[in-house]
Amino acid sequence: MDRTEIFEAERQRLVGIATRVLADRAEAEDVVQQAWLRLHRTGTDLDSVPAWLTTVTTRLCLDRLRARTPVPTAEIEVAEVAPDVANEVSLADSVGVAMQVVLDRLSPQERVAFVLHDSFGFEFPTIATVLDSTPVAARKLASRARAKVRQPVPGDEPADREVVDAFMAAARNGQFDRLLRLLAPDAAVTADDAAIQVGTPERIDGRHEVATFFDGAAHAALACYVDDRPAAAWFHRGAAKVLFDFTVVDGVVVGITFRAEPEVLARVSRRDGKQRRG
Repeated sequence: MDRTEIFEAERQRLVGIATRVLADRAEAEDVVQQAWLRLHRTGTDLDSVPAWLTTVTTRLCLDRLRARTPVPTAEIEVAEVAPDVANEVSLADSVGVAMQVVLDRLSPQERVAFVLHDSFGFEFPTIATVLDSTPVAARKLASRARAKVRQPVPGDEPADREVVDAFMAAARNGQFDRLLRLLAPDAAVTADDAAIQVGTPERIDGRHEVATFFDGAAHAALACYVDDRPAAAWFHRGAAKVLFDFTVVDGVVVGITFRAEPEVLARVSRRDGKQRRG
């Protein structure tokens, strides 16, 4: 079997790993394609092409997590490859919303170590090779990540806050697939009269339509609270102008209401504690 045939046989497995690590299938497919290009260019004899592809794909994911840019700026050099784990990994075809948002608590290395070990059953020597670390350090990273995933966030409903923040991050970064996963099928955007007057849409219905509206948008929106609920808002000179009031049920966004009525905006406060003054 030549390298092209091996890659095609491994593609689904690699996309499964990258999707779990990055929480974005489109980005995962792009990473796997980059791994193929590196395989195509390398003239080195490889003991195990699947293992080489696993290592390169995961390191590309690590670069993406560190930079969150469309294309990593550095080439990946693989001095040695991990043991052949092609037959030891069970694929995860989708990323649950709850897991998506808690993974955002982790550093890139913690996230990779946790996902590879807890989701795919990689041994720590394998993970250490990917992270250019030691098995002991890889074990500590996974353990620390596991503790963070289980740890509640004090101060408000952790799931709701994390879902809101994950949605706004996906909107700003143009992560359309991730927006879809964070929205309920019947999600809707509505607006009060004051918000409509300043230019927000009156209504948007359906997951795909809402994701399309927010994709690559809301760069100026900041995290805030309204009546102690997690939300986001556009601010001007320290004052909230339009509130994004989220309704989150079972870890997904079922509704977003644009609100600009003065009495509502008076109850908005920045997450850093800066209160709007009316």
